[in-house]
Amino acid sequence: MPLTAGPIESHLLGQLAPVVAPRAHWLPGGGSVRVLEGGSGPPVVLLHGRGHAASMWFSYLTVLARGRRVLAVDLPGFGLSSCPEQRLRTGEDGARFFTGPVEELLQVLAPGPVALVGHSLGGLVALELVLRGKVPVERLVLIDAMGLGPTMTPLARLFFRAGPERLARTLGAPLFERLIPPPETPLGRRLGLLSHELLAVPEGRAQATRAFNTLVPVVGGVFHRREQLASVPQPVLLVWGEREEMLPVSLAVEAAERFPDARLLRVMAGHSPHLERPEVVLPALKAFLGDAPSGVPGADTAPEGA
Repeated sequence: MPLTAGPIESHLLGQLAPVVAPRAHWLPGGGSVRVLEGGSGPPVVLLHGRGHAASMWFSYLTVLARGRRVLAVDLPGFGLSSCPEQRLRTGEDGARFFTGPVEELLQVLAPGPVALVGHSLGGLVALELVLRGKVPVERLVLIDAMGLGPTMTPLARLFFRAGPERLARTLGAPLFERLIPPPETPLGRRLGLLSHELLAVPEGRAQATRAFNTLVPVVGGVFHRREQLASVPQPVLLVWGEREEMLPVSLAVEAAERFPDARLLRVMAGHSPHLERPEVVLPALKAFLGDAPSGVPGADTAPEGA
């Protein structure tokens, strides 16, 4: 694992300073968690997906920090967060691997109440934090999140078993970009390069990969908490890409019916609508968090023109 940020990430972090700055939080049980922190006010916690890091929230950090204390976290084993060796045999082990250190971090840095925003694997961690109940949560935003049901497309399973980290190192940035095209905007292309840099670290992500594989077995249902969604009392905003190729939008539709208080925003995007369409997702996120005067646009569809 690199001890410092790569050149692309370093440049982006430089642009965030002095509003948002990195800090490392050492855990009593071993390892450390990196946090990008800035702003003041009610705390909002941003949790990324597999292979990424807190810096992938680049276009959200300074905007949200204008009225909130923002904490974007590198999940254990990714970015500059480390993790101790531990047993990884079941999905429950994998869920604890990613959730436990984040929970421990928030109990110290932001004991609550907090708003949680999680994408993909980060969405599963956000949901786990709510269900575990050790960190008070006031609102929950799930963006194409894992953990809502047992379904994942065969193509996604193949991609994860092939190893996005291995593919990034083997293919190089130009070919990897053809495999996973970034958004066709200047910022989108920069984030695409950042994604490749984060994935292609020479040391790989062996421990995090083993933990992730317990959540996504080769056959059978992926790890989920579908039967517990009805016990979540917090308001929930589900943001989902209509062109999602990993976690079908039907998962979000069913989850919206199971959560007691949920809204579903469907965006014309793929697996990462917050990166592909920030002009749609960011205003909706701010409105849901109470940082804008209007409500979330669109209950079941993207805003007009999205």
